[in-house]
Amino acid sequence: MPRFVILRHETPPGHERGTHFDLMLEVTGALRTWSLPELPAVGKVVSAEALLDHRLAYLEYEGPISGNRGTVSRVEQGEYEVLTEFAGLLRIQLAGGLLQGTLQLRQTSDSAATWEAVLKMQQ
Repeated sequence: MPRFVILRHETPPGHERGTHFDLMLEVTGALRTWSLPELPAVGKVVSAEALLDHRLAYLEYEGPISGNRGTVSRVEQGEYEVLTEFAGLLRIQLAGGLLQGTLQLRQTSDSAATWEAVLKMQQ
């Protein structure tokens, strides 16, 4: 099964994006990535910004990021399975240390970057 990781990305003062969480899904040699202002929680809708794909190294990496972009630390990791993916909807089954259940990511506007995430309990 492919892996996922959630990193806490602490940014330096004045950075364009404040401290946030990066949800990263292993997909064909890269990490499909969304920036979240907070961790997913059961039943809570969290805004998510789609970012460019990241390197697979972030599945294991913790520490400073080049270019004075802050530091990352792992808060969750595990495996996932794609349940549904089509036209701005991605539903995945998470098997992590803390997060267990179905995570739904849905594009919320015509902008490819604007999404929302909601976690549903494992049945």
